[in-house]
Amino acid sequence: MEGARGPDVLVVGAGILGLAVARELLARSPGLSLTVLEKEAAIAQHQTGHNSGVIHSGIYYAPGSLKAELCVEGSRRMYEFCAEKEIPTERCGKVIVAADESEVPRLEELKRRGEANGVPGLVEIEADRLAELEPNVTGVRALHSPETGIVDFKLVARALADEVVERGGRIVTGHAVTGISSNGGGARVSTSRGEFSARRLVTCAGLQSDRLAVMTGAPPTPRIVPFRGTYYALSEQARWLVNGLVYPVPDPTFPFLGVHFTKQISGEMWAGPNAVLAFAREGYRLRDLRRQDLWETLSYRGFRRMVRRYWRTGVSEAWGEVSKRAFVKAMRKQVPAVGVRDLGARHAGVRAQAVAEDGTLLDDFWLDEAPNVTHIRNAPSPAATSSLALARRIVDAIGHSA
Repeated sequence: MEGARGPDVLVVGAGILGLAVARELLARSPGLSLTVLEKEAAIAQHQTGHNSGVIHSGIYYAPGSLKAELCVEGSRRMYEFCAEKEIPTERCGKVIVAADESEVPRLEELKRRGEANGVPGLVEIEADRLAELEPNVTGVRALHSPETGIVDFKLVARALADEVVERGGRIVTGHAVTGISSNGGGARVSTSRGEFSARRLVTCAGLQSDRLAVMTGAPPTPRIVPFRGTYYALSEQARWLVNGLVYPVPDPTFPFLGVHFTKQISGEMWAGPNAVLAFAREGYRLRDLRRQDLWETLSYRGFRRMVRRYWRTGVSEAWGEVSKRAFVKAMRKQVPAVGVRDLGARHAGVRAQAVAEDGTLLDDFWLDEAPNVTHIRNAPSPAATSSLALARRIVDAIGHSA
């Protein structure tokens, strides 16, 4: 337990964003007393440790949004940080493929967004150029983003954690937050293993972010709804089917990117993910169920309104979860040569998606403020890519409100 004075700053959450915020605070204020609290026994155990490993370039996001601005800046900063720390990256490039002419208008809209956002090197290519880049991918046209790349974000988180400690910060694991109170003089945090106090509190709690925000009097909505996404690793014999990153044109009726092919820095090739409701906020297997988590989701008016809006696509996604053939059918839209026999090990991640009471999914980063407290309430993809830039923005906001 901290002493009576406590640190100057407490950061809750030792995922990539919480660690990036801690690093940024210590870089700006040498000598700052800072502690990072993490409920798990090790860092980067949830979204950071279960994502696709893509350094996104900023194509999809609405111009003027935080996601658009911070993804482009964050991508540049991420490559620079990884080079400094000697963390392997690869600019393997990405193609977003229009399967037929009906998808071309949406592809052109993505190009417009990407150009408005300042995505470097983005070009629209015809089928012959697509065939040169990805000989086994079918499509009538595509966007090519040569600066999109890959990295192991767990290694990035470890490098951030090392720097936090080198700069004098502490990382305390095994401390689950059970309560927060704040006033004009600071914040007090109760955990499963004692109490901490600080002048300033920042929470980067991912799948638990809304719960921590409510502890300090923030509105109960938007609420986190957990979506599990399943990936399959392609067999060694099938990895050669794709060279880099291959994505479909997103379905405008559903707020996720669809099944795609993702090269890994390890050399593996992943296919996925789908997007289905997780029955536990940290439920990485189909059978994982936590009654409180599921009840909070099902009883939430925003979730029920979202279901009414997206139920057809949701049924299709759920079918792909239980049927390999349905999953492969989505993959064959881009790579016809892939088959059920090519699917190897299966694994999953859970996305913390904030859903408003009217059923809309929040499409941008979201911060909540209370006296001496900042909550990062919604930080889904591309939060890992954007983490260094988003951390700078968060610390700027803390400075202005201090």
